Amino acid sequence: MTAQATTPTHPLLEAHEGVLDEIRQALTSRSWYSRYPESPSPRVYGESAAAEGLAAHEAHLGQPYAALSSQPTDGTFVGSEVSPYGPTLGVTYPALDVDAGLAAARAAIPAWRDAGPQVRAAVCVEIVDRINRRSFEIANAVMHTSGQPFVMSFQAGGPHAQDRAIEAVAAGLVEQERVPSSVVWEKPGRDREGNPAPTRMQKDYRIVPRGVALVIGCNTFPTWNAYPGIFASLVTGNPVVVKPHPRAVLPLAISVEVAREVLAESGFDAALVQLAAEADGQGLAKTLAERDEVAIIDYTGGPAFGAWLEQSAAANGTLVYTEKAGINSIVIDSTDNLRGMLGNLAFSLTLYSGQMCTAPQNLYVPGDGIDTDEGHLSFDELGDRIAGAVGRLTGDDAKAVELLGATVNDQVRSNADSLTQLAADADGRVVLESRRVTHPAYADAVVRAPGLVAVDVAREDVYTQECFGPVGFLIRTASTEQSLAQLADTVREHGAMTAAVYSTSEEVLEQARDAAAQGGVALSENLTGQVFVNQTAAFSDLHGTGANPAANAAYTDAAFVANRFRVITSRRHV
Repeated sequence: MTAQATTPTHPLLEAHEGVLDEIRQALTSRSWYSRYPESPSPRVYGESAAAEGLAAHEAHLGQPYAALSSQPTDGTFVGSEVSPYGPTLGVTYPALDVDAGLAAARAAIPAWRDAGPQVRAAVCVEIVDRINRRSFEIANAVMHTSGQPFVMSFQAGGPHAQDRAIEAVAAGLVEQERVPSSVVWEKPGRDREGNPAPTRMQKDYRIVPRGVALVIGCNTFPTWNAYPGIFASLVTGNPVVVKPHPRAVLPLAISVEVAREVLAESGFDAALVQLAAEADGQGLAKTLAERDEVAIIDYTGGPAFGAWLEQSAAANGTLVYTEKAGINSIVIDSTDNLRGMLGNLAFSLTLYSGQMCTAPQNLYVPGDGIDTDEGHLSFDELGDRIAGAVGRLTGDDAKAVELLGATVNDQVRSNADSLTQLAADADGRVVLESRRVTHPAYADAVVRAPGLVAVDVAREDVYTQECFGPVGFLIRTASTEQSLAQLADTVREHGAMTAAVYSTSEEVLEQARDAAAQGGVALSENLTGQVFVNQTAAFSDLHGTGANPAANAAYTDAAFVANRFRVITSRRHV
């Protein structure tokens, strides 16, 4: 028998109780749900929202970030962000006093723990709602730290990231609510005279957090990849230290500022969320990861440090959730909508110059070509048609930059410059050069359109390396069967966040589903419209699977949240 628990109360719980019901249902149904409109239209956010957001962003530039001055600090300021579009941001951030910051985080746990899952979830919803109000400000910050084009910065850095945050809140809330707060346990029995004499006990179940959580952000998607870990830990009772990438601090500084404001206004300690900014090359992530106080780590970034976290930090008992590098693949067998397929592929290759963990790199095509609704195309003809589609999409510089954004670092630029050498080394051919695009507003931005190199399937030494950025490989295989086998093997050995297939054959599609399941990667089939392999929908699509080397976790399944808290029982006879 479940005993009646004391109903938690808090003004924000009363304000957001309906929202909590909505997000519980959305998580269960896996249907479309979005709390935050993705369009930056003035009809949605107000006529003055864009201008006010830009002004708020510009007010940060060249200034210390004073709104975080209440954090424990060692008295110094750090910051070296330079926009991929050229301008130096000049924002500096108070350097966290690690000892004092971690002590403050731990001291904040009891009140936050005892508030209970529903109150924590309501406070988290309020935080994300307040972040949403600053979406235009954050969009400018994301644009000028990641190099994303503005509309993508608004959508991926704003509402889409915010929906992922709310999804993590929902997942954490639901998992905690599986555990009743109190039950009366009764075991049937009889006394010595044979009369009913059940054994009865009161059992109370208390949700307790694991400890301080560390979120290590990335350069390319500073909010989208950080919010799930931040809010999964926060809703389950853990304080969070946010360690942004040193070249993408501002979007997370704004987010942390909002979180601290809401927490303080709600009667909780602002130390539950702290920013740990660092100078470029300082190595603060490793320092924090090795601290005994840190019980949970969420990481997005390169494979070397991610592997170290998975091995060294996890060996010390720290929970480690990682998203690293992967090689995303598309198998092209046939299509009944060539125009739609080409348009979809061109957009997927072009968006943000391929600087997405979900962007396709390897396109497997049978050497004898494919059948289409416009007739048979040879391998080379298909390559030329894909190149033509990309060229049409990116041919106008002024329009192209709104899709491509700017390249985020020198490695991406080097990869874009390497196509001729790649083709020569692999005995292949350059199907499409990575064109240099001139940005009409930012002369210093390095903008590159996608390039494509055709190689033989035997050259695994070339195409099984991640070539991050605007570089794709058109891989000639002996058959679709070999294409699918390569997809499964590549994913299993090297990891992937996405995979796709084009075929008019149900048998091939079923084989592709099996190959994706064997490799452990999510599969998209015959995308020809406005859904793209690089994009996922919160509350419906899982981002990553945790089933291949690219990531050991998924946004957001039960495994991503359930181990962030433990259940402590106390029992007594009644």
